[in-house]
Amino acid sequence: MSDRNLIAECSQIIYDGFIRYNNSFHVMTRRARTRFEQRDWKGHQEDIVDRIDLYSKSVRRVVLALRNTLDGRVNDEKLWHEIRSYFADRLNEVPDNDFIKTFFNSTTRRIFGTEGVDPEIEFISSDPTDDLHLIMSLNIRRYPYWISLQKIFETILNDFSFRVPYDNIDRNAKRIAKVIESYVKENYEENIEYLRVEFIDTFFYQAARAYLVGKLIHSEGESPIVIAFKNEKGISVDAVFLDEKDISLIFGYTRSYYFADPNSVIGAVHFLKSMLPKKPIDELYTVLGRLRQGKTERHRTFTEHLNNTLDKFVHAEGDTGLVMIVFTLPSYNLVFKVIRDIFGYPKTISRKDVIGKYKLVSKHDRAGRLIDTQEFLNLEYPKNRFSRELREELLKAASESVSIEGNNLLLKHAYVERRVRPLNLYINEVSEEEALYAVIDYGQAIKDLAQTNIFTGDLLLKNFGVTAHNRVIFYDYDEVALITECNFRDVPEASDYEDEMLAETWYFVAENDIFPEEFIRFLSMNDDLKTEFMKYHKDLLTAEYWRKVQQQHLKGQVSLVVPYTSTTSKLKEID
Repeated sequence: MSDRNLIAECSQIIYDGFIRYNNSFHVMTRRARTRFEQRDWKGHQEDIVDRIDLYSKSVRRVVLALRNTLDGRVNDEKLWHEIRSYFADRLNEVPDNDFIKTFFNSTTRRIFGTEGVDPEIEFISSDPTDDLHLIMSLNIRRYPYWISLQKIFETILNDFSFRVPYDNIDRNAKRIAKVIESYVKENYEENIEYLRVEFIDTFFYQAARAYLVGKLIHSEGESPIVIAFKNEKGISVDAVFLDEKDISLIFGYTRSYYFADPNSVIGAVHFLKSMLPKKPIDELYTVLGRLRQGKTERHRTFTEHLNNTLDKFVHAEGDTGLVMIVFTLPSYNLVFKVIRDIFGYPKTISRKDVIGKYKLVSKHDRAGRLIDTQEFLNLEYPKNRFSRELREELLKAASESVSIEGNNLLLKHAYVERRVRPLNLYINEVSEEEALYAVIDYGQAIKDLAQTNIFTGDLLLKNFGVTAHNRVIFYDYDEVALITECNFRDVPEASDYEDEMLAETWYFVAENDIFPEEFIRFLSMNDDLKTEFMKYHKDLLTAEYWRKVQQQHLKGQVSLVVPYTSTTSKLKEID
């Protein structure tokens, strides 16, 4: 076979592999509507896992086909350079072509084990503004304002219908209109004119909710609008959001990925960006389930920032980790985690165990309480951008994950996530009122995760963080476990006084045994904060609470945590 034909065949193998992946992705995504209509929350959870696994399975399948086709030339870099050029020539003006390029890069990186970036055989990420002409292709439904908001939303609800009927379209339209009118009255001049409402032409599904995402256009500009729907006794409006902060939480990096099927993903991402200007582009790709594109964008934007700054990577603030070395670039809101070669006492888990825990979390409903962590291989940064103390520790204590390659420091394996303030530091830096709120939310975070079958394992405050929205999340996953795999026990009564005085426990403790009564020792906070915590969350210190939650999961009773404090009460007031 001539090189020309070989190049064409390899290009088609990659392209066809992407198309199969993308078609399967869309099939799974569209299934979310049926899951919502049938209240099949367990099936939705299964789809989350399957859709995450789909990409890596698709890449492996393509790599196998390429190895069979290229045989001894599979690592011929000159040939791959020509394949890349041939491939690129055929992607111009193809909608969402960045996804296809990312798939190509995933293929070559798996074949070559690329360190850093190799522009000879990879596509270099373009600035998203290069695709602005494609963004205009996003399907938007527009509704001009003529007489009343209620009339508009009666039309909108009829247009955006389900196979399950609304419980009452007129009442739901009235509720939406009243929330908007109340918001506008509080935030704008009285003589504001409504011009139109516009929505992306698809629902966004997550957990037990469906969302319409759009904008309210008026004489003072525009406001984002997101409407949440629930399916109980028919479809009804559960909440209406017009505040950027509230909407940012709904599309937050602690939430599970959405199932949405816009005709242009790039268009949808930039539409969301216009609603949420503070939200990074990479997080918006990720929250729509395009995880690899999210990683690509995160790497691109961080590298650009690194090239335009002078500060150095340093140890992240907070207690030193026994399992991970955690570091950050002070001028950028990310942290990097690298697994230590040897774990500090009393940790008994292995490196393989840690990797498994992070994989578990990546495929689980994060309930707004687990930070989204991206796994990277072979990141390469200038070694002089690392502080001396950090560089020395990385090379000495994490040699399995870190090495020096010329003038660069190579992170062979690392986790990257948003930087948040450790809870144990936060409660000592803020007012008493803010600290009390955080401590109460800390307990609620544990309960929210319990509802999704997650037991955090290590409840120390240092393993929890506070986001920019003052929400407590968990980020240390090395001891995470499924509640259904734990054995929650009451502490046995001591047979005599001498047993009570022993330094070690006088009773047998199996590997999965958990004693909630002992959680009190993890509450390293002052008496006032501890009293407040116990007022709201004393039940967390009882085995009975955990066994009750465990039984719910064992019976298949799926509890999904929605990404907001329900405003149903406000809507009822309107009724």
